[in-house]
Amino acid sequence: MELWQVPLLFSRLPMFPFFDLAHYVASVMALKEQRGAVEVSVRSPVACWFSAMLYCFGGSVLSSLMLAEPPVAFLAKGTNILLASSVWYLVFYCPQDIFYRCFAFLPLRLLVAGMKEVTRTWKITAGIAHADSHFKDAWLVMVAVGWARGAGGGLISNFEQLVRGVWKPETNELLKMSYPVKVTLIGAVLFTLQHSQYLPIARHNLVFLYTIFLVISKVTMMLTRSATSPFAPFEAALGHLFFGLQKTPSKLRSEGAASSNGSSVCDRSSEQHRDGVKKRQAKKTE
Repeated sequence: MELWQVPLLFSRLPMFPFFDLAHYVASVMALKEQRGAVEVSVRSPVACWFSAMLYCFGGSVLSSLMLAEPPVAFLAKGTNILLASSVWYLVFYCPQDIFYRCFAFLPLRLLVAGMKEVTRTWKITAGIAHADSHFKDAWLVMVAVGWARGAGGGLISNFEQLVRGVWKPETNELLKMSYPVKVTLIGAVLFTLQHSQYLPIARHNLVFLYTIFLVISKVTMMLTRSATSPFAPFEAALGHLFFGLQKTPSKLRSEGAASSNGSSVCDRSSEQHRDGVKKRQAKKTE
């Protein structure tokens, strides 16, 4: 096998069952680590299971809604549902928490996280191809559906939280995007350009390069325990260039406090002035 054939063979990797299994394990473990998720699993196993399915198949649900297709279509994949449900049961209800502790071991967790990022690429490309079959050469539709298919679990996180009885609208991904959502959007744009033949690169080469970047960045962030996006410097530069230098919340709070203090001083001085006028008028009447 020659070196140039590696990307081609990589692009033909089947996702089922091993890569899909890794995706389910990483997703359900992330759910268990959410605050209050364990309590929900004890109080209502049905709500916990439904939340786990949204974590595992959120991209399919969201992309189906966007294309006016049944959002429950993912339930037709009985084998995948059974596999994801088995992972959910073992993560939450395995005796002595053995299953979760095993995959929480750092080398295994890195392996699972890397395999999950591989499935992200396949989900993006599948979403773009599916959107193109409905809307031919509609760039924005392909980008939106590819983004939804690859990062649906994050984009519908508010609905998933609502299933568990939590309502936090301030955690909306559109208000503050997480790194997976950002990198999925970039991937959706790149693969849409390649699909429309505006990006001069073969599909298998782009799949290989993009996936390698995903895996390396994810593993690096996990090893360094860093939540900072690798795109942060570019985001800051582009934000300053196109939208101007924004003031930090601390500065805004300090300015607001200063203005409120100034207004209170003015109010007190005006009240003292009115009292003095009233006293002088009272003396004159006497």
